[in-house]
Amino acid sequence: MFKEIRPHLIELRKRLGISVATIIVFAFVAFGFNQPLIEFVKAPLVGVVEGDPFIGGIGIFFTALKISIFTGFLFALPVVFSQLWAFIAPGLYDNEKKYVVPFVFTSTFMFLLGTAFAYWVVIPLGFQFLWIFAGNLVNFLQTLDEYVSIFTKILFGFGVAFELPVVLFFLGMLGLINDKNLKDFFGYAVLLIFVFAAMLTPPDVITQLLMAGPLVFLYGVSIVIVRMVNPYKKEEEEEENDKE
Repeated sequence: MFKEIRPHLIELRKRLGISVATIIVFAFVAFGFNQPLIEFVKAPLVGVVEGDPFIGGIGIFFTALKISIFTGFLFALPVVFSQLWAFIAPGLYDNEKKYVVPFVFTSTFMFLLGTAFAYWVVIPLGFQFLWIFAGNLVNFLQTLDEYVSIFTKILFGFGVAFELPVVLFFLGMLGLINDKNLKDFFGYAVLLIFVFAAMLTPPDVITQLLMAGPLVFLYGVSIVIVRMVNPYKKEEEEEENDKE
C-alpha cells in the first residue's frame, strides 16, 4: 500500500516545494517594502480608534516578517493554485484538464475578493464595534503584532471562504454533487458556516455576521452554478431505484 501512495507523496512534496519557494521569493521582495506594508495593514483602523492603540510588542522585525510572508503568499496565489491543479490533474479526464486556466484565474480572483472584502468592510466595522464596546474599559489591541495576527487570520479566512463557489463548481463538474444535494444540505451548510465564521473571526457578533452572511449568499450562488453544470435529474434517480 505504501508503494502505491509513495508516488503521490513525492508529487505532493514537489508541488508544495514549488509553492513554498515562490512564496519565499515574493516575501523576500515584500520585506523590502515592509514600512509601507505596515502602514497599509494599519490603515483600516484610521478613523476607527483614537490615536495609536498599540503598545510594546515583540519587535517590529518579526511583525514586518509576518506581514511580508502573508503578502508573498497573496502574490504567489496563481502559482499555488496552478500547483494544486497539477497535483490533481492526473486523476482527471482529458476534457476536464483543460479547465486549468479558468481554475487558477477564478480561484485567485475569489481569494483576493475575499481578502478585499475583509480589508475594506469587515475589519473597519468589526474593530469599530470592539472599540465602542470595550475601548474605554480595556486596550483590546495590546501590540501591533497581536493586531497583525488577527488581521492576517481574518483575511486568510475570508479568502478561503470565498473559494466556496469554485470548489462546488468543480465538484458539480465532476458529477460528485448536483443542485438538489446542495438544496437538501442547505440547513446544515448554514450551521457549518456560522461555526466556521466563529472560528476564524474575533469574538464579536458583527464580524461573524459579516463573514457568515456573504458565505450563505455564495452558497446560494453555488446552487445556481451547480445547476448549470450538473442539474438534478429525477429520471436518473428513478432508474437507480428500479435497479435496486
